[in-house]
Amino acid sequence: MKFKYINDTNRVVSIHPATFTHGCIADKEKILPKDMCVFNLPEGTYPWVKMWDYGERGLSILVSPMKDEE
Repeated sequence: MKFKYINDTNRVVSIHPATFTHGCIADKEKILPKDMCVFNLPEGTYPWVKMWDYGERGLSILVSPMKDEE
């Protein structure tokens, strides 16, 4: 499954390292303002997304695959 995130902020968004250890693949390391990042998730999952604002340190996004139990 693909999940597309569009950075509609004027700030750079870093991708939390757990995104990758949880099995996602992203086409970028950092998401620039007004840019899009595509996350590829394992088959049979959907994205659970959380974002943090660390003030001057910037924004960080976590995309974690959750199993689709339908």
